[in-house]
This record gives sequence, structure tokens and C-alpha cells, in this order.
Amino acid sequence: MQRMALAGVGQFGVVFLAAAWGGVGYSQAVSPARPAVPQAAAVVPLPVPAEVPARTATAEPPVRVFSGEEAVNIAVYEAVNRSVANINTKATVPSGLFFLEVPSEGAGSGIVVDKQGHILTNYHVVEGAKEVLVQLYDGSSHPAALVGFDPATDVAVIKVAAPEEVLYPVAFGSSHDLRVGQRVFAIGNPFGLERTLTTGIISSLNRSLPTRSGRTVKSVIQTDAAINPGNSGGPLLDSESRLVGMNTAIASRTGQSSGVGFAIPVGTLSRVVPQLIQKGKVIRPEAGITRVYQTDRGLLVASLTPDGPAERAGMRGFKVVREKRRQGPFLAEFERIDRRGADLIVAVDGVNVLTADDFLTAIESKNPGDRALIRVERENHALEIPVVLAAEE
Repeated sequence: MQRMALAGVGQFGVVFLAAAWGGVGYSQAVSPARPAVPQAAAVVPLPVPAEVPARTATAEPPVRVFSGEEAVNIAVYEAVNRSVANINTKATVPSGLFFLEVPSEGAGSGIVVDKQGHILTNYHVVEGAKEVLVQLYDGSSHPAALVGFDPATDVAVIKVAAPEEVLYPVAFGSSHDLRVGQRVFAIGNPFGLERTLTTGIISSLNRSLPTRSGRTVKSVIQTDAAINPGNSGGPLLDSESRLVGMNTAIASRTGQSSGVGFAIPVGTLSRVVPQLIQKGKVIRPEAGITRVYQTDRGLLVASLTPDGPAERAGMRGFKVVREKRRQGPFLAEFERIDRRGADLIVAVDGVNVLTADDFLTAIESKNPGDRALIRVERENHALEIPVVLAAEE
């Protein structure tokens, strides 16, 4: 299957935001020395106007008044910052020298899902980690165990044994009604700086983001909220403090934020996370089509799973034709592939499909046992074939 290019990235690379630890330095500005007062000059204090009363020690400080925008920023942060975890990982990587392995450290963010200690993050944050340590908002650190992961969507769930009183689950929102221009908020741990808030807007919707597994996540949210290494796995929130996405990658030449960040939509998370908690993996429906060729008009079916859903429904792939030919005094048997009777998939449930990813997206929006109506062209005839989907093994 052909891997699709990331829309909107141009010549930028896609950077997945698991980060190595880094330090931040600070410098102090030094004020220039004041010129000396000449000895002959007399310093005369200015009189205090009578109408300005002297401030007493008991006077109340003025009440700070925030603008409407500032009040929303503060409210979102105060509602959700305790739901954000700092994830530190330790792994070993090959050194290339005498088959030795060297230790490697990484960092990312996580989202508290429930009071049982489940933490949502990106799979690439914890992939290959030998040790995962989660730091919660109160500063306490807890070792975490991997509960489940789904490379196809770059989602993972880990679990910590932490007291319920320090676990503050995030509120899940929805992503189907998001609008370009809508204000969003990102909280994470960029460069190890815990629970950092950045703000921005939704720059675009329905982007496609390739994952390391070679699959493509659909309906990805693009935002200009500053996202940097270490933000990966942190929440993207709306102005009502609800989760609308999980920050996962940036488009960048340097690995730093360029104002183009991407988040996995909460609609995808809502489908994936319960299965990861319950089963440790995502059980996807399958149609029993094992190989296709992409053409300008659709997907040409090459092979089917023997006795699988598509074959039972009557779909056709390539045929292996065995022929006997005489070669001198001998009769030899040959095989050839006949493509003429193979089905060309053009739509699923009335939605046109041109790529393998289009087809998988349509199928995986369903559950095992559901019916998919697959439209095919066969020998210049159009057919609608109902296929009852099976559970992916």
C-alpha cells in the first residue's frame, strides 16, 4: 500500500514530539552604574501633596481585574493542569560498537483518564521503553506499566498505582463540531518544563498524519498553539476545558515549533482508549481483502482471505490459471495470473475510495459484525456486494 504524503507540510518534516531531556539557561541583566551626585549639590526632598494620603500598613492591595480572554485562559489552566502528567522514559539503543547497547532517556506528556490510574499518551513516547516514570501535578513520581497500544493511531495507555486523591481525570469533549478559527489550549511538558500552557487557534481540520506504522490517521487537527518536543501526549483543549485532541507532532525543519502542530482528534481517542484499557489492543473489523492494486479508478482486488468475509460474499480477486504445455517430448504445467475477472472496488457505503487508506478508513469506522456495502466494477458491470465484517485476528 502506498504511504500518503502529509497534507500541508510542504518541505517540512514531521517531528513526533518525544523529547530528550534538555536544560534551560537564564541570564541576568546588569543595570549601568548611576553617576555620582556632586558634593556641592544639595538634595532637597519634594513635599508630599496634602491631598495624597499616606498609605498605611493595613491598606488592602488592589484587586486585579482580568480581561475576558485572560479569565478564560486562567480558567482552562486551573481546571486541567492537574490532569497533565510528565512522562520520563529510559530505554537502551544499539551503539553500533561490538553489539553494545547504550542507555537513552526521553520525555513526553500524558493525560489522566480515570481514578484507576490510566494515563493516555502517544505510543511513540513509550515505545521501546524499559522504564516509564510518571510525575503527577503534586510532584509525586510513580512507575508505570504499559496497558495497551495501537501503532496505527500512535495511541498508548499506561497505568500508575497512585492514590485517587492525586488523580484528576480530564473531561472528554467532541471533535466532530470543531471549527477553524476556534480557540484552543495546549498543556504539556516542553523541554521538561512541567504543565506549560500555550494558546492558539485551530488552523485547519481533516488533515492526514502518517504514523510510524505506515498507516494514516484521519481527521487530524492542525493548530498554531506552540508545541515543542515534550508536548507529545498532552491535551489540546477547548475554551470549556474539554479535551478535543492529543498533541502528537509538528511540521518543522529543525524539530522546534514553527506554528504548525497536529493533534489526534478526541473522536479517535474515544474509540481507541476503551479497547486499550479492556483488551490491550484495538480489535478492528476486516473485510478479508488481503491485497489490492491502486488504479486511477479504484482498488483492483488481487487476493482474498480464504473463506473470509469478502470471499463468502462473492467478491473476486485474481485467478491462478494452470496450463499444460508441451515442451519437446515433455508435458509441463505452468501457472499464470488472470486479472480480467477481478473486482475493482470504487466505493464503500456510497463513499468513493481511491486509495487503500480510504478503504481501511471506511471499514474501520464500523465494528465486527457490521455490514459494509462495497461497490465494485466487474467486467464492465457495476455491483453492490454486502460484506459482513469479521474481527481482525
